[in-house]
Amino acid sequence: MKKCFLVGLGIIVLIIILRVNSKGKQLTNHVKGIIENTISTPSYINELGDSISTRVTLPKGYKRKAYPKGSFQEYLRHYQLKKHGSPIINYDNTRYFAQNWHDAILEIPVPSNGLQQCADALMRMRAEYLWDQNRKDEIGFNFTSGHYCSWKKYAAGFRPKIKGNKVTFHKTATPNSSKSNFYKYLNLVYTYAGTLSLHTELPKVKIKDLTIGDMLVNPGTPGHIEIIVDEIVNDQGQKLFLLAQGNTPAQNVCLLKNFEDTDISPWYRFEENSTIYTPSYYFEKGVFIRFK
Repeated sequence: MKKCFLVGLGIIVLIIILRVNSKGKQLTNHVKGIIENTISTPSYINELGDSISTRVTLPKGYKRKAYPKGSFQEYLRHYQLKKHGSPIINYDNTRYFAQNWHDAILEIPVPSNGLQQCADALMRMRAEYLWDQNRKDEIGFNFTSGHYCSWKKYAAGFRPKIKGNKVTFHKTATPNSSKSNFYKYLNLVYTYAGTLSLHTELPKVKIKDLTIGDMLVNPGTPGHIEIIVDEIVNDQGQKLFLLAQGNTPAQNVCLLKNFEDTDISPWYRFEENSTIYTPSYYFEKGVFIRFK
């Protein structure tokens, strides 16, 4: 039995060593995470919870930081979830190859066009929040070229004409402020914005100032980005956070486990100038940005 275990472990090690992503960021679904995740550790998952705030419970001594009703923070904290145990499904209705990275699936539809990848899913969450709050005039994102594309102008019929890095907007469509047209606008944003444009456009946040809604980003093509969806604090002022991500290929947005500190998983703690490991990606330096 012992020999079989060691052989199996060796195979796992070999597979993980060989698996790297396109940017050379080694996937952190590594031996440490796999082995420790099989050892009995405290569970902070309430399988009956139907939102982030009810699905994930708190370590002893911590409480959720209060935010105003109607705030983006509260919107994310109470985001609805699919039934416990739901798998990660790609845009083409296939299962993602890794099903052990997540503790929950957020109720965000995945368009079959394959456009809604990591940064796109987070821009959708922000845009839908502003829509629900009747703050539609605030919906807008920069293209990677730096040109601002607002929902207000799109709804009025303006469309971009793109030639290289030059973008101009012209009124070529009939005004349409419907929800279905809103999602056509988002598809346009998904095409021309991403981690690089968000990193360039949005203000940076120090780790000591982090809050729900801030995003951990490595800008690039493709790069990667994840969002804080809950925050707790203890009497000593120590904070823990939950992370969610969309991914490539376009797929369900999921709440991530923490393989690096299984005693508090899925909660994360962050330190200045430290590498941050998450199941599908590692960030050499914790750079966080915030929606305006």
